[in-house]
Amino acid sequence: MARMKFLCDSDRCIECNACVTACKNEHEVPWGINRRRVVTINDGKPGERSISMACMHCTDAPCAAVCPVSCFYTTADAIVLHDKDLCIGCGYCFYACPFGAPQYPKVGNFGGRGKMDKCTYCAGGPQQDNSAVEYVQYGANRIAEGKLPLCAEMCSTKALLAGDGDIIAGIYKERVQRRGYGSGAWGWRTAYKQDLTV
Repeated sequence: MARMKFLCDSDRCIECNACVTACKNEHEVPWGINRRRVVTINDGKPGERSISMACMHCTDAPCAAVCPVSCFYTTADAIVLHDKDLCIGCGYCFYACPFGAPQYPKVGNFGGRGKMDKCTYCAGGPQQDNSAVEYVQYGANRIAEGKLPLCAEMCSTKALLAGDGDIIAGIYKERVQRRGYGSGAWGWRTAYKQDLTV
């Protein structure tokens, strides 16, 4: 079975935010929530880099490790999802995630912010695939339709890659070899506990 992963090539990202917009539109994500965001480091300075960030669907997900009600689960494709029916909105996952993926849907006092929301890798949730209930809670289930996440498909520079982790690693390795310098796939080592060997 494939291990579905994301990789953002910071040398190609142009901070256009097409990935962010595609995600919000495809899943009808409420105002104030961004399941994906673009982070720019050294903005306006030499060495500026932009990186598209979302849940990295970690191999050993820290959000799942700290959840007191075990609402996080990993699919056969290694996609980390959570069950909003089990979630109590405690926020432990928010603090445990190194990528800041889980977030509250509302601003307010503790207990009134709702249940956590995060990137689903366009794989829906625990409900029946492509059902109305699944769409309302989690958004579109493109994986069940045999498609990749829309954020990656909409990336005009192909900076954001999604799919089988081995294939993505091969694509990135090829790019790095053409560029002539070592691996710098931001977040890969943290999320997947492995290096991209060049």
